[in-house]
Amino acid sequence: MSLSQRLRNLVEEIVLADQVGLDWFGVGEHHRPDYAVSNPAVALAAAATQTENIRLSSAVTVLSSDDPIRVFQQFSTLDNLTQGRAEIMVGRGAFVESFPLFGHALDDYDTLFAEKLQLLMAVNETEHVSWPGTRHLPAIDHQGVHPRPYQDKLPIWLGIGGTPQSAVRGGTLGLPLALGIIGGDPARFAPLFDLYRAAASKAGHDPASLETSLNVHGFVAETSQTARDIYSGPHNEVMTRLGAERGWPTATRAQFDTMCGPSGALFVGGPAELTDKILAHHEIFGFTRITIQMAIGLLDHKSLMNAIEILGTSVAPDVRKALGA
Repeated sequence: MSLSQRLRNLVEEIVLADQVGLDWFGVGEHHRPDYAVSNPAVALAAAATQTENIRLSSAVTVLSSDDPIRVFQQFSTLDNLTQGRAEIMVGRGAFVESFPLFGHALDDYDTLFAEKLQLLMAVNETEHVSWPGTRHLPAIDHQGVHPRPYQDKLPIWLGIGGTPQSAVRGGTLGLPLALGIIGGDPARFAPLFDLYRAAASKAGHDPASLETSLNVHGFVAETSQTARDIYSGPHNEVMTRLGAERGWPTATRAQFDTMCGPSGALFVGGPAELTDKILAHHEIFGFTRITIQMAIGLLDHKSLMNAIEILGTSVAPDVRKALGA
């Protein structure tokens, strides 16, 4: 598939997600030939004025290798285009290509992120920002940062994997937390939310007021078998290709089917099966949002559009009804 076609398909997916009543659409940042988007704000802006209600976010912005002021300006612009529907999800990233590309050392992986997150939060708080100058960022003397968002402030979510220190960081800073899970039994990650809420309380934040999200891979179709048959090929191809880079074993259909079970990390099935799995994990985690990454690899566009429609017209209403939301 050409890059141009994938981006046009992406806009269609976002517009449809809005039309069928889904709440949120996130786009990742990658700097590889097998991914279409290196700047989430630009891709989201292409759909901004064609949508009415859906919130648009990065998932994630690799803040360690970006400029926090430019990130704020890009998403503030998006926020004005959408009249208050933009969010930023920041993280250290699952890939490292952006570090040498933009002249950063991998040894500074965490310190870059910590400093830049603090500056991003400062810019979000006030129109004129001062910064004392730190190891990775120059001093700023009461400079205005424009444009300001349509909302009073941009929602800034912290996206994490399975690192306890990251969960504690999110709670300490009082940021909403998005936990990504791509393998294993999701329930074993529940203690990360406990760490997050305990850190928030210790720092003086009300844990009950903080939003949390479970971010998973998954797919939905009319039947469980159809969903598995459509999603398994592209999913396993991507996981096998990435596994060759990272030392993972080859992804097999048998492993895939096991991961689709009630305690597996993949949220794949028919509408009722997916609804039940979401509700079961809500009991475990108590999250306020769940996001499902369905666009894996070379997934057929028509199948993906159908999945978005089912998610919006069947699964999401049933989940909302069960939770009284």
